[in-house]
Amino acid sequence: MVLSHMSGPLFVEQFTFANNAETSFYGRFRHFLDIIDPRTLFVTERRLREAVQLLEDYKHGTLRPGVTNEQLWSAQKIKQAILHPDTNEKIFMPFRMSGYIPFGTPIVVGLLLPNQTLASTVFWQWLNQSHNACVNYANRNATKPSPASKFIQGYLGAVISAVSIAVGLNVLVQKANKFTPATRLLVQRFVPFPAVASANICNVVLMRYGELEEGIDVLDGDGNLVGSSKIAARHALLETALTRVVLPMPILVLPPIVMSMLEKTALLQARPRLLLPVQSLVCLAAFGLALPLAISLFPQMSEIETSQLEPEIARATSSRTVVYNKGL
Repeated sequence: MVLSHMSGPLFVEQFTFANNAETSFYGRFRHFLDIIDPRTLFVTERRLREAVQLLEDYKHGTLRPGVTNEQLWSAQKIKQAILHPDTNEKIFMPFRMSGYIPFGTPIVVGLLLPNQTLASTVFWQWLNQSHNACVNYANRNATKPSPASKFIQGYLGAVISAVSIAVGLNVLVQKANKFTPATRLLVQRFVPFPAVASANICNVVLMRYGELEEGIDVLDGDGNLVGSSKIAARHALLETALTRVVLPMPILVLPPIVMSMLEKTALLQARPRLLLPVQSLVCLAAFGLALPLAISLFPQMSEIETSQLEPEIARATSSRTVVYNKGL
């Protein structure tokens, strides 16, 4: 959201820093730490309405006396975490970025459970891609309508690809005679990563394929609509797909390495019941690190030169660059 009026020198400095910070990875990382803050899941409907009204009052220069800079930034954080930037509609709690870690960690723990059966592999991959599909859809660029059929196609494609890759790799590992039982168990723990990474790409592309067909809105520096661009849509999907490959790396690679070392400690060997709680904590820590790192790779409001877009877009504006919402 772009705030168009200033309220004191301190807020000017903070707002300028926030805009400039979006151009750096560290700035985006700090910004998305706010977006994924799980405390926003507990914001009441009344508090959300108050936050939105406060920002509207600020935008129109009708703020009541005594409103502090901290209150304004808190209101902006609440709105960005709960409402979709294109539709201004509430995102269902489990599918918000602030809900991705608390609702996704149990699924990650399930994906990394040792001694997976065929049924458990299929179940956890299905559940993971179901959650990812809903998150992708809820946080998509929504400047153009997306029919339910596209959602179903993307969902089925992601689930089928994830299950097929995971089951296929598990079968290969089981048939590899050169592996000792301990090595086979360790290798099986890494199977979820290629399955999830490949399915995540399929998930994003299929879930948001309509953007490639219809294009997405691009805006000039003043926030005015310039037109609809299929080229910008390709950039948006490529950037989002890359984040979905980077995201599972720490989540599905680090915990198996850490757990293989922790399982050899005297504490866990003497108390095997602690294995699952410890693994859950390790997965939670990895998820908490991976999510802000991955979604900070690219700005949510990405910039592109008009010369790279369709000729009609370039002719419609005098701006050298335009921006678009790539989605999360």
